[in-house]
Amino acid sequence: MTGAAAAGVLAGCSDAGSEGGTRSSAPGAREAAARTEAALRARTSAASRALVAQYDAVLAMHPTLRERLAPLREQAALHGTALAPPASAQASPGSSSPTPSAAAPSSPSAISSVPADADEALKQLAQAERRTSDAQLTALATAPPELARLLASVAASGAGHAYLLGGGA
Repeated sequence: MTGAAAAGVLAGCSDAGSEGGTRSSAPGAREAAARTEAALRARTSAASRALVAQYDAVLAMHPTLRERLAPLREQAALHGTALAPPASAQASPGSSSPTPSAAAPSSPSAISSVPADADEALKQLAQAERRTSDAQLTALATAPPELARLLASVAASGAGHAYLLGGGA
C-alpha cells in the first residue's frame, strides 16, 4: 500500500508541475503549430495547383496528349486538394471550391510558353513534376507527422509522373 501511495503522490506532483507549465504555453504553441502547418499546406497545395495549370497549358497547346496526360493532371489536382489547408483556414467561408485555380482555364501567356514540339512540352512538364516533388520532399523536414506522410506520398506520386512523362529519363 505504501508503494501505491508513494506512486500516487509522485504522479500528482509531476502532473501538477507539468500541467502548470504547459497550460500557459500549450495553447500558444498549438496555435503557432497550426499556423505553420496551414502555411506549409497552402504553399505545397499552391505548387500542385500551379502544376495543374501547367498541365492545362500543355493540353491546350497539344490536345492530342489528352489521353496520356489526363490521369496525371487529375492526380495533381487531387494532390492540391489533399494538401490544402482545412476549409476553416482558407479564404472565406462559403467558398465552394478549395482549389479554384485548378479549374480555371489556362491563360494565353501560359499557353504561349508551351513549346510547339509535343516531346519538348512533355519534357518541361516532367521537369515541373520533379521540381514540385523535390519541394514537397524538402517540406517534410518541417511538417508534422501526418502531413509529412501525405507529402511523402504526393512527392512519390510526382516522381512517378516525372518518370512517365520523361520516358524513363
